Amino acid sequence: MMKRFGKTPTGHRLQRIKNSRHYREGSFKNVEVTSVNPDDASMFTILKKMILRPSSVKPAGELPHLKTDLKNLDPEKPQLVWFGHSSYLLQINGYTVLVDPVFSGNASPFRFFGKAFEGADAFNAEDMPKIDLLIITHDHYDHLDYPSIKKLEPKIGRIVTSLGVGEHLENWGVKNGKIDELDWWESKEIQTDVRVSATPSRHFSGRGIKRAQTLWSSFVLEIFGLKIFIGGDSGYDRSFKKIGEKHGPFDLALLECGQYGEYWPQIHMFPEQTVQAALDLQAKTVVPVHWGKFVLSYHPWNEPIQRFVTAAKKANLNFISPRNGEPVDFTSVYQQEAWWLFDNKDEKYERESATLG
Repeated sequence: MMKRFGKTPTGHRLQRIKNSRHYREGSFKNVEVTSVNPDDASMFTILKKMILRPSSVKPAGELPHLKTDLKNLDPEKPQLVWFGHSSYLLQINGYTVLVDPVFSGNASPFRFFGKAFEGADAFNAEDMPKIDLLIITHDHYDHLDYPSIKKLEPKIGRIVTSLGVGEHLENWGVKNGKIDELDWWESKEIQTDVRVSATPSRHFSGRGIKRAQTLWSSFVLEIFGLKIFIGGDSGYDRSFKKIGEKHGPFDLALLECGQYGEYWPQIHMFPEQTVQAALDLQAKTVVPVHWGKFVLSYHPWNEPIQRFVTAAKKANLNFISPRNGEPVDFTSVYQQEAWWLFDNKDEKYERESATLG
């Protein structure tokens, strides 16, 4: 059980952390001054809000999903497969990238907390194909999952992650030669036509009591002529504009769009801010993630996507929100349906689907 908590960086890795210009006074710092709880609401207030959250934080039934054969995706087309929350697979020119896989069924080390919705946990590590590149954005449990890493490790060619996170991975038996850890604005050429750059995000890290001992990042994936922004977790700030100016425009951006709350507005974006971040990045197409699998806040489970759609349509922003497990060619026109209204058995679902289509 203790293995799941990971390990604090030591030795050469710790020295590299201390040499980072983003590490000061014993912890990593965000680009802009950031508070996990800026209004200093009491833990009792937050706990009460979470305990008294409405039943709508969970879907009424099994989520629509497709059990795709991931080992036989069409190699002739760029493919995206979302597994709910922030786990997804990209296949481009037959090269496979997996991001933040959480297949254990929980977004925490404890089975009684963070359980996946029915229908959102249709895939496991055994379903994954050979993984050429694994990207881990940061070490929170809903992004770095010990059981999944243990099962996936034999299939993984290379891992790129944020500075310090490699300590967890090595502690779990991953060979150090597979791991590349990046500080913000550092880049790594994985092979010809595949390059990954770490960029800032506005968040924090930690699997125990002490926070910010490892870095949290977004990533720019340049792969066979395409540019993809892998957002990780982030509150909104001016970094998106800077990343867009330095690395944009992007063919695809995957941006967090859920688990927000009034008590932690600086570390998770509200859906309207997700749209603004996409505009700042100069993204041609956006996929909203970080929703649709776990209850980590108190908003209705499908509120994030509904608010995002409203804001995206106002901004004339192209977006894709596929069903869990549905393979999508993100470079082609996608016929979007409002599948997140599946439990509304009335004409509203038909109207909304027709409008999105």
